[in-house]
Amino acid sequence: MPQKLTNWFFQRDVLQIAPDLLGKTLVRRFDNNIVKRYRITETEAYRGEEDQGCHACRGRTPRTEVMYSAGGVVYVYLIYGMYWMLNIVTGEKDDPQAALIRGIEEISGPGKVGRELVIDKSFYGENLSDSERIWIEDSRQKPDYITYPRIGIDYAGKIWRNKPWRYCIKNE
Repeated sequence: MPQKLTNWFFQRDVLQIAPDLLGKTLVRRFDNNIVKRYRITETEAYRGEEDQGCHACRGRTPRTEVMYSAGGVVYVYLIYGMYWMLNIVTGEKDDPQAALIRGIEEISGPGKVGRELVIDKSFYGENLSDSERIWIEDSRQKPDYITYPRIGIDYAGKIWRNKPWRYCIKNE
């Protein structure tokens, strides 16, 4: 029986968590009680106030408040007025970090992931260890992966944009 990851798993540095999430199983129980499981295939790390690509680079705001929680909760935000982005808060309390879920098996792109999972603002702050509608299970897989620069953060400047903090499972 797969084990639900507890909050302690997420209370490490995002640069450890983001690649460790690859191959794990993202589970979603929908409103109609149907449960679907998805293998995580791509993540992207955002690491603290110093990271100019991270929403927390401007400090605490109502939008980023959940990022200052201890790891294991959900951070969602809307882009282009239509796509909810699913992020997992990582690290210790008051050290804002998050891993964006960029891809799940058969679905590439964080906007498409949010749509497939029917994510909305109600997920903001949801605790993954006790949620009945979204959680992550340990698949016991440690797939090989490759890293790339992050996507869609040109505003962050060359140094932060080019950090190899996007993690993708190698084609198998």
